[in-house]
Amino acid sequence: MGYRNLQECVVELAEKGELIRIEAEVDPNLEAGAIQRRVYQAGGPALLFTRVAGCRFPLLGNLFGTMERTRFIFRDTLQDMERLVALKVNPLALLKEPLALARTPFAALHLLPKKVLTGPVLSRTATIDQLPQLKSWPGDGGPFITLPQVYSESAVRPGIRHSNLGMYRVQLAGNEYRLNEEIGIHYQIHRGIGVHHAEALEAGKPFRVNIFVGGPPSLTVAAVMPLPEGMPELAFAGLLGGHRLEMVCRHGELPIPAEADFCITGTIDPEKTLPEGPFGDHLGYYSLAHDFPVLRVEQVWHRPDAIWPFTTVGRPPQEDTTFGAFIHELTGDLIPQVLPGVKAVHAVDAAGVHPLLLAIGSERYVPYSREREPREILTMANAILGQGQLSLAKYLWICAREDVPELDIHDIPAFLRHMLERVDWRRDLHFQTRTTIDTLDYSGEGLNRGSKVVIAAVGEKRREIPTELPGDLRLPEKFTAPRICLPGILAVQGPPCTLSSGCDDADMTAFCDFYTGRSDLAAFPLLVIVDDSDFTARTLNNFLWVAFTRSNPASDIHGIGAATRCKHWGCEGPLVIDARSKPHHAPPLVDDPAIEKRVDALSAAGGPLHGII
Repeated sequence: MGYRNLQECVVELAEKGELIRIEAEVDPNLEAGAIQRRVYQAGGPALLFTRVAGCRFPLLGNLFGTMERTRFIFRDTLQDMERLVALKVNPLALLKEPLALARTPFAALHLLPKKVLTGPVLSRTATIDQLPQLKSWPGDGGPFITLPQVYSESAVRPGIRHSNLGMYRVQLAGNEYRLNEEIGIHYQIHRGIGVHHAEALEAGKPFRVNIFVGGPPSLTVAAVMPLPEGMPELAFAGLLGGHRLEMVCRHGELPIPAEADFCITGTIDPEKTLPEGPFGDHLGYYSLAHDFPVLRVEQVWHRPDAIWPFTTVGRPPQEDTTFGAFIHELTGDLIPQVLPGVKAVHAVDAAGVHPLLLAIGSERYVPYSREREPREILTMANAILGQGQLSLAKYLWICAREDVPELDIHDIPAFLRHMLERVDWRRDLHFQTRTTIDTLDYSGEGLNRGSKVVIAAVGEKRREIPTELPGDLRLPEKFTAPRICLPGILAVQGPPCTLSSGCDDADMTAFCDFYTGRSDLAAFPLLVIVDDSDFTARTLNNFLWVAFTRSNPASDIHGIGAATRCKHWGCEGPLVIDARSKPHHAPPLVDDPAIEKRVDALSAAGGPLHGII
């Protein structure tokens, strides 16, 4: 049942034609990442690079590159996972009461890790500089582990039951790190490791951390699962992997998966932080250098046949898009249990996941009212924004199931059209003006600082949505090239933005004032001011990426006929989002042309990627 290590998985994928070996030498500095991105975009196979420049370990890329391959990897356990979800089995309760396992499906027996004294992972040692020095983008601050599994335990309640396994960024070298002695640990807000770190600091105890790479594929997926606090990811990895995880447990040390490919052990320095980054990240921009915790490296272990799995993050879709879709398949049915009344939630990958959430809930507070307005779904919106990583959302659009029961939350154009046909901009905008946002989002006022808006709409259609430009359209000075992105949504090219705060932008004020009392654009409920309207309107993904990664609601939402009444802001006419690049925004990710030419050469006739990209 399931793969016990990465080597078993690689062998079987190769036999099934889902993995190819690249025998040509490949440079881990930019080239391997560029190849992986191109093969992912083509829906291609997993890639085993057997000759890695400057490194003796092979690289494995694009392992989870398609949903079909991901489902194949976990084919033995998917039905068991579905059955456990259907029975509403609480894994955390099972860990507290192991006797309850007798009343659950056989798969639940795999929850409890199996303690062993040694394993393949402890067979060899290495140093940090002997590991693959992978850089994905030209502006990266150094080599990174891109599929790390960072393990920590509670300082006050040690043990696997109160452990955390998360995929937190790990920088191996560069910046001010002492080579082979220090590495950087970047974790964002609202992450489990932060709770453990705080406990260790308060208790004055050493904060030990292990970093695993490779091992059973279920470990990698478990590290990105948004599990409730207190539910150990190692237990989930056992469920998904179809077997009890063997963990090497030695006195005074944190456990290590016996079948992991690599393990870096160390202690977080309690008094030291160092600049980590820049790093090309999943919003499609660089996250810039900031001070983050430092791990003092103690040991680097690896198995004799170790393989180094990696991925590349960047503007979606990328391989982590598949992670998100797979996680939704596994956990989507649990949403109503975690958030009563909420029928569905969609974190929009094309917009960078956290910037944009779509949700459908129930509106039952005043069922007898002749004119329905958002009431219950506002309560649900608050619950969504208080739930785990959903709390990092910047834009939350929520509507009522009762209006159109068949509405599909993953049909984004239909969902947005449904909202724009019903929204009342005078009433249906609800802001949090100074709050926390995603650490990787630079559209706000500073690191982790920005704003949120809930857009809630219920009831009958209020308007017909235009699909063509009006014949009498006039644009104010400096604004050009109107383009329809979606029905009811118009992108207009504006002048370059020179201010960090859109609240005081004279160009945006002039644009809104120009249309006050005019009917040119009155039929379009949503206007987006952008740097390049042709690019924005070219695809749905372009629109979602530009509109929601380049705007901070409190400073960049404007409106025609705007007014504030009893501290509630709204507008009579169209809503206007300033989605231009701002001086304080992080730079977007751009491929290196020389590297792309080398990748092209691999796809020529006779090359290892011929017929794939």
